[in-house]
Amino acid sequence: MPQALELLINCVRSAQGCLAPMRICGSDTKHFYGERSHGTVLDTRALQGISAYEPTELVVTVRAGTPLAELEDALAAKGQYLPFEPPRFSHGSIMAGGTVGGMVAAGLSGPARAMVGGVRDHVLGATVLNGRAEVLTFGGQVIKNVAGFDVSRMFAGSLGTLGIILEVSLKVMPVPVASATVRIDMPQTQALQHLNLWAGTPLPLNASAWQNNLLSLRLAGARAAVQAAVKQLQASHGATVLDTDIAQTFWCGLRDHQNPFFNLADPRPLWRLAVPCTTAPLIPPSTPEGTATPTLIEWGGAQRWWRTHAPASEIRALAKQAKGHATLFRCTNEALRVDVFTPLDAPVEKIHRALKKSFDPNALFNPGRMYPGL
Repeated sequence: MPQALELLINCVRSAQGCLAPMRICGSDTKHFYGERSHGTVLDTRALQGISAYEPTELVVTVRAGTPLAELEDALAAKGQYLPFEPPRFSHGSIMAGGTVGGMVAAGLSGPARAMVGGVRDHVLGATVLNGRAEVLTFGGQVIKNVAGFDVSRMFAGSLGTLGIILEVSLKVMPVPVASATVRIDMPQTQALQHLNLWAGTPLPLNASAWQNNLLSLRLAGARAAVQAAVKQLQASHGATVLDTDIAQTFWCGLRDHQNPFFNLADPRPLWRLAVPCTTAPLIPPSTPEGTATPTLIEWGGAQRWWRTHAPASEIRALAKQAKGHATLFRCTNEALRVDVFTPLDAPVEKIHRALKKSFDPNALFNPGRMYPGL
């Protein structure tokens, strides 16, 4: 790692002199996410390897350029995993899966996020390279860490705008002893009501997904608890138990966006709405061509996906009315890929700009990737 790190430091120092923007990049599987980026590519894939792994402590420290698949294989060998299920997006026809640094920088989580927390909740510490070519370390390698402001988690979801993630320490978990997936015929309104009801019960609910009047539930935990929950749902709602392989394919399809709903050939923009889980069904705005809007609901009702050509202003107005926000997650038409994230309120924007100035005073890293002019 020292040679790879030295190269990155020299690149940043050179960019300082001519104020040349840089595009931080690992395997580039999330190039579609966020505003269009520009600048000289700064490749992090030379920073590879697991620095430390203590299975008994449920902590792993890994370099940013390490393939996500390599980390997951190492954890699986010890019966552990990343419970937030980071998406393993494909790049072209290849299932690349991304790098650990890209996973943290994007801050995206999979089906279990509502029950186990997101990427940010599992980051214990990070080593980063800032815009002054300084190597900074925040946090540590222990779960109970109360040493001041938790700066390391601030890099989760920052899309590389604050600095280059060099290494990160993550909290991991044992793979659940048992799991089962059941499916119930249920309209959207009833599904949302039951999801919120079940959230307050001992039901070992690990993930949920609703689409086309079918509610899928993944149960995980102790074997007796899972078996009891399956019997309960069969008796009360006529739930059907999915075959293990079919269930695995379904949840991986949601996690990695290989489900037909996320078909890359679909020209309609893909919107992600984040709203309170108790929000009643949202009626998508009318599209110019008057077609129906495909809807997929995850995270107990808190994450709602729409495929629609409806105006961005109307989608955001609906999300705001529900006390949430909307993100243009993916769009094949590059001309429409603007204002991807909901505009910030003035006080929050001020904080963002102050953080950017502090870590990257010359705006070298991924300028404009999150918000224009930032």
